[in-house]
Amino acid sequence: MKFIILDRDGVINEDSDAFVKSPAEFIPIPGSLEAIGRLSQAGYTIVVATNQSGIARGYYDQAMLQTMHDKLATLLIPVGGHIDAFFVCPHGPDDHCDCRKPKTGLFQQIATQYQINLAGIPAVGDSLRDLQAAITVGAKPILVKTGKGQRTLDKYKQELLAIPVYANLADYVNELLNSEGTCTC
Repeated sequence: MKFIILDRDGVINEDSDAFVKSPAEFIPIPGSLEAIGRLSQAGYTIVVATNQSGIARGYYDQAMLQTMHDKLATLLIPVGGHIDAFFVCPHGPDDHCDCRKPKTGLFQQIATQYQINLAGIPAVGDSLRDLQAAITVGAKPILVKTGKGQRTLDKYKQELLAIPVYANLADYVNELLNSEGTCTC
């Protein structure tokens, strides 16, 4: 099974230090929708693992989060893409849950639901916590410079020497599909 795990804010859509709280604020990063479309057309199962502490903080609720995800689904239709599942941590940093990245609860939920071993599965993120969760479960961490990615790279350059870094999701997907000989780039 071809499988990929994506973080949401900063990988698929623009990130905001003030949180992405509504469909109007959910703005795709240029090329990300097309990249997801190419993954879908190449037969990938695409899941999103995302911390959404804005719910715990009261900035939006589960219904608003679903509305944002519905907007993403609608935007992906014209490019032939879809997200197979969303795995969401709604907790805040002080809630002591096991699902808030860098903890691995979301990744464990993915492994259980899809009955797969995550070893070597690409996990694309823009923050150190995304990469740490991927490493802990044996997935293949991929850093993109969008969102918080450049800040992450600047701050943790020595720690990230072994992590592949790409300008954005589209660049990573192009290389991934080219390496498989399935790129329609």
